[in-house]
Amino acid sequence: MCRWLAYQGRPIPIDTLLFKPVNSLIHQSLSAQRGHVPTNGDGFGLGWYGELRKPGLYRDTMPAWNDFNLRSLSEQIRSRLFFAHVRASTGTSTARVNCHPFRYDRWLFMHNGQVGGWPIVRRELENLISNDLYPFREGSTDSEVIFYLLLSNGVEENVDAAFARTCRQVEGVMAAHGIVEPFRMTACLTDGERLFALRHSSDHASPTLFHASGGGISVDQGCCRFESSQGDVLVLSEPLDAIEAVWQEVPEGYILSASGGRVELHALDLSLD
Repeated sequence: MCRWLAYQGRPIPIDTLLFKPVNSLIHQSLSAQRGHVPTNGDGFGLGWYGELRKPGLYRDTMPAWNDFNLRSLSEQIRSRLFFAHVRASTGTSTARVNCHPFRYDRWLFMHNGQVGGWPIVRRELENLISNDLYPFREGSTDSEVIFYLLLSNGVEENVDAAFARTCRQVEGVMAAHGIVEPFRMTACLTDGERLFALRHSSDHASPTLFHASGGGISVDQGCCRFESSQGDVLVLSEPLDAIEAVWQEVPEGYILSASGGRVELHALDLSLD
């Protein structure tokens, strides 16, 4: 399984969170503590927002811990909103187009998990992507299909309903094919202003997901510190240090939304249409 983090708040150098914490995402690419597999070396990606409406994107297939360019770029780029992801493939090829985050127009998306029976259900799920969006699909992962299903299901108008429709579609196709493997996911999505994350699974055994918030985030001796109570938001697969008071777990079956430094959590309603 993959590991990822998302940050929203005042502009900070990306390496503040990517490299400096004791359990940084780069450390997790070598030795994740809460993932099903400890090593996430099948590529990495970085997406960030700067002065343009469309986010920047840097992805590669080499392990994140072995990319000098990633370290150099993350030291120099300051961003108010960025995604970072280290990949452990669940069977699809190690290729740049399969590395997260995925980008469409102003949107970014990243994911950790798997669609059970993916080789069997792939074609049918791809057919549910709208004709206008399908030409933009580049890779072969279930993650990218989930992204384009969300876009096809009206995520621009109603994020909660798009999450619900997409989960129903995936689980419906799996059930129609008699797939007994679970559908598990944590996912993160942004339009450059609002941040959304979902923790969901068909067997109530989702990958881990945490969040933290406060003002003026910094890293001191490998540990994250906040100067005040509100302003910056972190959503991530696992804590960046061992200070338990900082990190709050997102419950199973919940959506997190963040905007303007405020975080809200509410249950996913699969009946939404």
